[in-house]
Amino acid sequence: MNRLQLRSLLDQVQSGALAPESAHDQLLQYLRHSPYENLEFARVDHHRSVRQGFPEVVYGAGKTPEQIAAISERIVAAGHNLLVTRTTREAFDAVQRRVPGASFHELARTITLRTAALPAGRGTILVIAAGTADLPVAEEAVISAEIMGNQVERLYDVGVAGLHRLLSEQSRLNAAHVVIVVAGMEGALPSVVGGLVDVPVIAVPTSVGYGASFGGITALLGMLNSCASGVSVVNIDNGFGAAAVASSINHLP
Repeated sequence: MNRLQLRSLLDQVQSGALAPESAHDQLLQYLRHSPYENLEFARVDHHRSVRQGFPEVVYGAGKTPEQIAAISERIVAAGHNLLVTRTTREAFDAVQRRVPGASFHELARTITLRTAALPAGRGTILVIAAGTADLPVAEEAVISAEIMGNQVERLYDVGVAGLHRLLSEQSRLNAAHVVIVVAGMEGALPSVVGGLVDVPVIAVPTSVGYGASFGGITALLGMLNSCASGVSVVNIDNGFGAAAVASSINHLP
């Protein structure tokens, strides 16, 4: 049960479409279940959707395909949407055997399955990527934000080396409710975007760049030192983390 389902249950009681006794039974059945399911190698948190608005997300790196498949199966069996990040085609094949209908997003390295409706975000999340090499991280942000119930648009290859490419898209910048900016190299793009919009900007440094980029540390430090107000920063290559923050902002009343 997620927040939308819980609200629907209460609305049905208020309208008279559902007897309080029936609602009580449904809630009691839900609460009787342990808040997590112990698979020995993992404890799947089934109550996270009520606490945080979105179910547990599976971080695929470091897990075997069978572990990912087993966790995914239990998440879907509980009626939750599925999101697996940092995963592989091999893991997807294992998931698909247990969870028919799941989708693999190769560039984003994610697996998704939508099983339940979620409250819709208030506006559009715009995901901006500085260069084509940043797209795996940008796509992770896009897919993650979409499965969380948000409308997402892409604006790619508009880095500061050709600033006119970004400035020609000012109308799309103005229309966004939250902006995610993904960039490697020197990481300058979020500061530029932050000076052009009046909404939150979430900066994502990537590990793209030559030796002096130090695997994304140069971009990270550049973004942390942004002179533009309203820019926050997540960790290197953390497209999912940026999507989670953007979705929380986009769902504020």
